[in-house]
Amino acid sequence: MTNTAMEEDPHSDVSSSRERYAEFIKDSCCARYFLGPNPSIARFVYALIFLVTCLIAWTVRDYGRNALTELERLKGCHGARYCFGAEGVLRISFGCFLFFFVMFLSTMGTKKLEDSRNLWHSEWWPAKIIIWIGFMVVPFFIPSAFIQLYGKFAHFGAGAFLMIQLISVISFITWLNDCCQSEKYAERCQYQVMVLSATAYVASLSGIILMYIWYVPSLSCSLNILFITLTLVLLQLMILTSMHRMVKAGFLAPGLMGMYIVYLCWSAIRSEPQTEICNKKAEVATSADWLTIVSFVIAVLAIVIATFSTGIDSKCFQFKKTEAESEDDVPYGYGFFHFVFAMGAMYFAMLFVGWNAHNTMQKWTIDVGWASTWVRIVNEWVATLVYIWMLVAPLVWKSRRQSDPV
Repeated sequence: MTNTAMEEDPHSDVSSSRERYAEFIKDSCCARYFLGPNPSIARFVYALIFLVTCLIAWTVRDYGRNALTELERLKGCHGARYCFGAEGVLRISFGCFLFFFVMFLSTMGTKKLEDSRNLWHSEWWPAKIIIWIGFMVVPFFIPSAFIQLYGKFAHFGAGAFLMIQLISVISFITWLNDCCQSEKYAERCQYQVMVLSATAYVASLSGIILMYIWYVPSLSCSLNILFITLTLVLLQLMILTSMHRMVKAGFLAPGLMGMYIVYLCWSAIRSEPQTEICNKKAEVATSADWLTIVSFVIAVLAIVIATFSTGIDSKCFQFKKTEAESEDDVPYGYGFFHFVFAMGAMYFAMLFVGWNAHNTMQKWTIDVGWASTWVRIVNEWVATLVYIWMLVAPLVWKSRRQSDPV
């Protein structure tokens, strides 16, 4: 009996060690992220696909013109070589739009993790990579007239993307402001809020001063003076509205919004054509030096990050309260996520062609041209109006309810 027991001990030790190893693998972080469908990892994979698509579009624009001229179907440019590059960007953008729009149609309305559409969103990567490659190739065999029509339609899609991003940014700022003013955190975070608000105002005013120094070398730069001065006026208007006795929104939200509109104003002036004498900083971008390349890389990464962060923020468009979330609910809206990426495909196309398919774009440049400038400026004005409306709207609705007869 003793010998038999001793012979069985090694086998029992091996089996128990295997069981412990299996339990460890099952509970480990690697298993949580790589075994089975995982929406948290899936969204990063989609962002990587979007980044690769942006890089392909840039390569086609700057270095693929000779190859594109070999395609007989590209006759809509009438021999203009620069137009082939812009049209190539539109074709890549159209393929990316089709891919994410198909994903939008196939995943919208997904609520629970056990839904089969969750598997399609989070798995089946070989099949989706093949579909993506197909959508990258097929647009190059589509007639040029249709691609030009898509380029016009992409203006509206890019505008929709900017509006979605704008609402997402404002919703986050107002949420942070309301959280800091809540009873739970008001006393605990009052000093941090004061420091953050003061920093935001100093940064906003510093940005305005620097724009006057960089982009107003003489009084003849009247347009830049108008843009910068109007930004300063809008900043003060947001502060006065937020501090009104009937609103009482505090200093934090207008301070953060001030930084946002100053950034939009800077990006608008930065997008002015490089031939403008009022844009001294544009002289740096006339050659593909290291600063221009770094700026381009940062701009592309900013597009991907903005699309990614906006895509997972579907809650900012929920205008009514929903039921409490449960563990089997999806972590973010799949349909909204893919819809934002589809609009983002149109957005990056507009940035690469300067919102004009017939615009000549230098290598390593992005979002340059008068069309880009006015798009940014209008976006700044709309951001200010939307923020002020979000502050005033509750008062308007309240006064209307009080005036309605019972």
